Amino acid sequence: MAKATFPITLASARDIPFDKLVLSQSNVRRIKSGMSLEDLAQSIARRGLIQSLHVRPVLGEDGQETGLFEVPAGGRRFRALELLVKQKRLARNAPVPCIVSQAGAASGVHIAEVSLAENIERAPLHPLDQFRAFQTLREEGMTEEAIAAAFLVDAKVVRQRLRLAAVSPALLEVYGEDAMTLEQLMAFTVTDDHARQEQVWQVVRDSWSKEPYIIRRMLTETTVRASDRRALFVGIPAYEAAGGIVLRDLFETDDGGWLQDVALLERLVAEKLKCEAKAIAAEGWAWVDVAVSFPYGHDRGFRQIGGTVVDLTEEERAAREVLRDEYDQLEAEHAEAEELPEDVDRRLDEIEAALEAFETRPMVFSSEEKARAGVFVSLKADGSLLIDRGYVRPQDERQVSTGGDDVGSLPDTEAGQGEDETTRSVGITLEGQPASGEDGDEAADVHKPLPERLVSELTAHRTLALRDALAMHPDVALTALLHRLVIDCFGGRSAGAALEVAVRPVHFPEQAPDLGESLPARSIAARHAVWQADLPLAEGDDALWSWIESLEEPRRLALLAHCVSFGVNALVERPNLYSGMGVSQAGLEQRLAEADRLARATALDLARAGWRPTVETYLGRVTKPRILEAVRDGVGEEAARRIEHLKKPDMAREAERLLAETGWLPGPLRLRTAEDDLGTGVSDERLSSVWPLSGGNGGENAGLAGEETSTDESQPNAGENGSLRPGDRDPEEIAAE
Repeated sequence: MAKATFPITLASARDIPFDKLVLSQSNVRRIKSGMSLEDLAQSIARRGLIQSLHVRPVLGEDGQETGLFEVPAGGRRFRALELLVKQKRLARNAPVPCIVSQAGAASGVHIAEVSLAENIERAPLHPLDQFRAFQTLREEGMTEEAIAAAFLVDAKVVRQRLRLAAVSPALLEVYGEDAMTLEQLMAFTVTDDHARQEQVWQVVRDSWSKEPYIIRRMLTETTVRASDRRALFVGIPAYEAAGGIVLRDLFETDDGGWLQDVALLERLVAEKLKCEAKAIAAEGWAWVDVAVSFPYGHDRGFRQIGGTVVDLTEEERAAREVLRDEYDQLEAEHAEAEELPEDVDRRLDEIEAALEAFETRPMVFSSEEKARAGVFVSLKADGSLLIDRGYVRPQDERQVSTGGDDVGSLPDTEAGQGEDETTRSVGITLEGQPASGEDGDEAADVHKPLPERLVSELTAHRTLALRDALAMHPDVALTALLHRLVIDCFGGRSAGAALEVAVRPVHFPEQAPDLGESLPARSIAARHAVWQADLPLAEGDDALWSWIESLEEPRRLALLAHCVSFGVNALVERPNLYSGMGVSQAGLEQRLAEADRLARATALDLARAGWRPTVETYLGRVTKPRILEAVRDGVGEEAARRIEHLKKPDMAREAERLLAETGWLPGPLRLRTAEDDLGTGVSDERLSSVWPLSGGNGGENAGLAGEETSTDESQPNAGENGSLRPGDRDPEEIAAE
């Protein structure tokens, strides 16, 4: 049997003194890349030379070896060793592990080929292997700081790698197979729940939209942001001390993270609000009403009592002047700067907050006033308490007898009756966010009626914005008032009063949670507060009459416009066909026509007034075809096609992003064109989007189309063509609830 031969012979390894090595000029690496020589030298000093140098003997002119060896592969390691020798951390003749190949032509391989092969054929470490290696070192007892020091990186980098290694093993395998990007893997680190991570991946992996921000949003959709007013009120330390978990994103700015245990947060908020309510009730108030936030107009019908403003002390006045001088000086020094330095901008904000505190002075109320008045307590956007003192409920007003004596009508709860009695009427009501309906059976009919509640909420926004716009156009307000008076004077007049002209405040039975914080609401409240501070209401009707008489004409018109604006009603509500209560269909059409006239006269722009199509205000509460119609109308056909494959929640969120700055408005918020005016026979989309309009002239007794009978006995609430009969609820509204 013939003996087997092995033609390949590997080069031998040996230790060569460092002072016998020289760097080959044939080394292909010319450009610096990778870790610095200093870091590489530090690594060699810690761990030794992990990879040997590849060297060849240097031949003299006579073709004989000179005793020196050139280094064609391993030049960076050679330079790092050279640095250690210069630092006197390594002896000049220290032995260096080397692989020695044949010299010159004897090897049959060009020297540059050796250098190129070493650099090209070196396979980089997959990032997942690095993550797992860091995890192994951590499990073996090395701290994050020790790992960072060993590999010359920041401790934050180590924490990030360890967080990546802690993602679900199933997802790590997907990443290892390059079926997931590193950015997507980073997004999954916001939660430690492997089951939830895998569930979200199952949803997005076959989706057109796999962006990391969508993954983060899906993983945190049942949480509360740390910037939420409730989280700011309780405080992250208190929440964590109670056992709450905060999800953090080590790779993106997360604004403080997300609070995972919403139920715990709500309980902590309720408990802390109750404590605050007890302290306020101890001041002697008859009642304290507490909520995270109150709906717009919650104080309607209450009388606000006046108190005495606590004046500034001499020390406070001096401190205020110092702050004003500093503010003026900083502004003057940086007047020409395009952008303020960060420390200056921060200081200006601090001064503004301090000056605002000086302007917002506490009020002092008498014990008698507090005994029948109460306080509203809620939370500001920054998590601080908003305490609104001095409101008297209608049932707590004193009754005046015919003899002129006050007949006591104090509330049952008096201050000083003990803690239980004091806080008996204190209640904490936390408003829930409106639920979005499920996809259900999404009909292709884009004209499926909008939910009745949604239309009511949308038109509440329009009513409020129209009030604000009218109040800022006194000439239009005066015209509107005179128009009403002329109709009464020359048309018909009711008896029983000297002058029956009144503004009847319109209440909003349905309103979105953000209505009270909208731009028009804040503008109206600020304007109302200014007028209320000037009006001599406490001095009686005669004094009020004299004060109004003394007003200059511009201020009188401004006050008129403000008062008239409270009578604006642009609400869309269900016509009442069988009762004298409510509004008829013809009356509703007339109301909207007049609202459009006011909107045109005041140049109302709902987008400029702050309304945006969001998931909460519109997109999450309509059908998918309507979402696509909105995107198509506001952005374009191409954008609509890009999101049409998404599930409804994702589609709504994407549509919110696409429509954010387009100024797009849904039908109930749009101004009708001239050809849509009443009398042309063209249906108002704001009405037909909820209830199909009847034909004919739309008189007082006109009903809804098909209101008499249902052609489908299996759907007793459906009218002809699927319309609702009076009094029936919109199925889409029920689904949304």
